[in-house]
Amino acid sequence: MSDASDTSDDVPFNRDFPLKAGVVEEIRPGLRRVLCNNPSPFTFTGTVSYIIGTGKVAIVDPGPDNEAHAQALIDAVKGETVTHILVTHTHKDHSPGTPRLKAATGATVYAEGPHRASRPYFESETVSTESGADRNFRPDVTISDGDVIEGDGWAVEAVATPGHTANHMAFAWTERDAILVGDHIMGWSTSIVAPPDGSMVDYMNSLDRLIARDEQLYLSGHGAEILEGPRYSRFLKRHRVAREASILHRLGKGETDIPTMVRAIYIGIDPRLMSAAGYSVLAHLEDLVTRGVVATDGDPLIGGRYRLAK
Repeated sequence: MSDASDTSDDVPFNRDFPLKAGVVEEIRPGLRRVLCNNPSPFTFTGTVSYIIGTGKVAIVDPGPDNEAHAQALIDAVKGETVTHILVTHTHKDHSPGTPRLKAATGATVYAEGPHRASRPYFESETVSTESGADRNFRPDVTISDGDVIEGDGWAVEAVATPGHTANHMAFAWTERDAILVGDHIMGWSTSIVAPPDGSMVDYMNSLDRLIARDEQLYLSGHGAEILEGPRYSRFLKRHRVAREASILHRLGKGETDIPTMVRAIYIGIDPRLMSAAGYSVLAHLEDLVTRGVVATDGDPLIGGRYRLAK
């Protein structure tokens, strides 16, 4: 799920992704992808599911609860055996298709765990409608950072990348110089980080983790592959630092609320995306309040007013 309100030109976005829904495309030997027909301002052309291996395979991110997409995935592996289903995170465009695919294949489901918030809820806080959480998801096998999941002719390392969600997990196929990064990094847009499900501190730390790794080919949950992943990740990191600076610049003019900051920072924003942009601003503000740079009365909430700390 993207922060589609972001139209910044400081990141080299690539919005060229001609893949059609239901078509199987081989990206590299042993790596295929199938696009779900669920386009939106937040999902771009739709959710991308991946197939790892040949013969005995893993499917990564079954996508939404979409019968046509499930059938397209089953058709894509006709004559093969699905032994593993891997899930990067529990948003409604990634994990709800899992039960349908498991029922059809009998595969074992691997993920970090059920959906959860990145921190305890504040007393006055309500569940964000921006989170799009799949709260029904439960994996068969819970995995942790560094775990290696092995199949027939392939092995991937679980790489914890919290931030977009608390349970976000990437999967590195080191032998192919590739890492499936889910929604943590996308080539067409920045990712939404919506507290309390998401955390800007976690997101930035996860960016650093990926930058420090060797894999160059990033395979995202939406849009085209990214060929120089660590380099692109550095662009994203600089962009977030610049976004923080824009927030502080606006607060330098006096106390204000999040909608005012969004209008000042996201020039010409589509009104449909105001709420999503607001939650990304809140993610920055949470971090700034924790660091003592910004102050607010009470807990840092979406409806709060913010000012520079004395």
